[in-house]
Amino acid sequence: MSALPDGTPYTTRVAEDPADREACFAVRKEVFVVEQGVPEDIEYDALDAVALHVLAVREDGTPLGTGRLLHGEAAADRTGGDPTVGSLGRLAVTQEARGLGVGAALVRAIEDAARARGLAAVDLHAQTHALGFYERLGYEAYGPEFPDAGIPHRAMRRALQVY
Repeated sequence: MSALPDGTPYTTRVAEDPADREACFAVRKEVFVVEQGVPEDIEYDALDAVALHVLAVREDGTPLGTGRLLHGEAAADRTGGDPTVGSLGRLAVTQEARGLGVGAALVRAIEDAARARGLAAVDLHAQTHALGFYERLGYEAYGPEFPDAGIPHRAMRRALQVY
């Protein structure tokens, strides 16, 4: 369990049941569709059914953020086909929880899930405004900038330490 700066406890966990998954999708809709104008029909995809979803929630159950991990065949087009690399994506934190450590906690939870699946590294496609956030977490950008849903992105990767 972690705590927000005001002392409010929150946890990050793998979204196991339908209610958790719906909370993940609700956060993504709020952040990507409503705030950033990503068309809803491209925000949700067939990979949601096979992805591992992680959810951050306050002690009272209020969702604060989400992210997903793709691995194996589902991640192949994002990782150059390397089966030892997972793909972190759809990381979203609600406005009220931004800047409070929730995003970093979600990234670390996704990395833990990747490690548990035997993965050696995690790739992601970062919106360019978020490059500094991921760099502080140990990710390194590679390749050229590219558009995704009309938003500039860069590919990034972090090798995972085995504990």
